[in-house]
Amino acid sequence: MFTDKDSIRNYLSVWGERYRTELTTDILPFWLEHGADPVNGGVYTCVDREGRLMDTTKSVWFQGRCAFVFSFAYNNIQPSAEYISMAKSCIDFIEAHCFDTDGRMYFEVTAEGKPLRKRRYVFSECFAAIAMSEYSIAAKQPEYGRKALKLFADIVRFINTPGILEPKYLPELQAIGHSITMILLNTAACIRRAVGDEAAREAGLDSQIDTSLELIRTRFMHPEVKALLEMVTPDGKLIDTIAGRTVNPGHCIETAWFILEEARYRNWDKTLTETGLTILNWAWESGWDKEYGGIINFVDCKGFPAQDYSQDMKFWWPQTEAIIATLYAYLATSDAKYLEMHKAISDWTYKHLPDAEYGEWYGYLHRDGSVAQPAKGNIFKGPFHIPRMMIKSAMLTADIMASL
Repeated sequence: MFTDKDSIRNYLSVWGERYRTELTTDILPFWLEHGADPVNGGVYTCVDREGRLMDTTKSVWFQGRCAFVFSFAYNNIQPSAEYISMAKSCIDFIEAHCFDTDGRMYFEVTAEGKPLRKRRYVFSECFAAIAMSEYSIAAKQPEYGRKALKLFADIVRFINTPGILEPKYLPELQAIGHSITMILLNTAACIRRAVGDEAAREAGLDSQIDTSLELIRTRFMHPEVKALLEMVTPDGKLIDTIAGRTVNPGHCIETAWFILEEARYRNWDKTLTETGLTILNWAWESGWDKEYGGIINFVDCKGFPAQDYSQDMKFWWPQTEAIIATLYAYLATSDAKYLEMHKAISDWTYKHLPDAEYGEWYGYLHRDGSVAQPAKGNIFKGPFHIPRMMIKSAMLTADIMASL
């Protein structure tokens, strides 16, 4: 199919226009209509198929995710007053209600912002930091970049100071996790884009990026099982338990494009490019469902049955990460196999996930692609992965066509 520049350009042009159109006429309008809280500020995400509010509990990390997405769309797709207003509403809600007295953030709050739950993770803080950094660009208010830098310093302190975050396991099991390593990589890179290279270096963002990349390459990547593992011993050894052998293909694919993005920032650094491509290839091989299509949730790196009850389901977000990653991989290599992968994941995703009747996408599918439950949002699904994919992919298709 992709035999010449014209066929590639035509293919990318169609998809690029689709990303922009559906983002601006479906996905973002859905959340502006059904998610925005005009009374208290911020965003609701617990909505049913039609967008009706099911629960007024607010996900704190989605206040940051939503502010990031609407700022990102404002900066790269369309400078809409509605977009920046939505972003500001979420930023203001974060600052007014989502921080505890110790500087850490809550995980869930009420509609009015009263705290309900706090967890041992720093993902709420990471998403608030990328929100502030992207908003600083959109609103042309550098102080939010400085706030993001301060929050990032707090995140690093929380992680590295014993006693602040409760360990996931008791001392008998010493382990480090891939998820925090990957999110710190992306968080630092997002803030760097807002504050500039010099401020990023001075604040230690580049150092954190280098640390995350080194940990991924030397600890979490295991060529002997062709997998990027979710957790390993502190010195990088495989933990030969069900949990230790778990591979999350969606996380791996997301990490792959984070690395390819950093490789591009460094003028397509050869080692980083090869690392990102290797992780993508491994995750595609283990995660792509050869019978039904789509990326499954979990596999065991040694081929044992995966423990998680949703192991062979198809969630929305791994599919979106694969769409971005395959475009990045093609931009890096000009290898048509990555466009073939992009076509495979895109055809499957757009056949099963968008809801033509009520808008937005389903989030949870059975292995065969049938809908497991039709809600459009909850504490974990909302305006982030889908619109981020559409924004990034619109940008990448344009970049690829410009390079042809």
